[in-house]
Amino acid sequence: MIRKRLIQHLISLMFFIFLANFFILKFYWYSLIWYLDIIMHLLGGFWVGLFFLYIFSRKQQVYFNLNLILKIFFVSFLVGFLWELYEFYLNVVSGTIFNFNDTISDLCFDLLGSIVSILYFFKIIMSERINKVQWKNG
Repeated sequence: MIRKRLIQHLISLMFFIFLANFFILKFYWYSLIWYLDIIMHLLGGFWVGLFFLYIFSRKQQVYFNLNLILKIFFVSFLVGFLWELYEFYLNVVSGTIFNFNDTISDLCFDLLGSIVSILYFFKIIMSERINKVQWKNG
């Protein structure tokens, strides 16, 4: 049941990120609203964190522990790093100036989004299961 609920959240968030990015690019909002990049990296890190929680929960019960946090943190960093390499490549091809501070802040917000995904998973998704079990037993 947890995996079903989690996949619903993943698909909804994926479509939201896709639509948001579509309109942001179409109307050039990245250049008009400076903090949209931060929001999109938070959402991206959140989605990556939830996605890998879904993957890791496939074979076994997921528990809140340091090993899980480090796995999610590492995978989110890796995905964010690969995305930043892609942005760097686009900067080189288009001839725009590389911004190191932007890259570091993007990675930090990717990681923050992944941390929020872990907290969300255990607070919202897992607590629904615990509440249902307690209610049935109580």
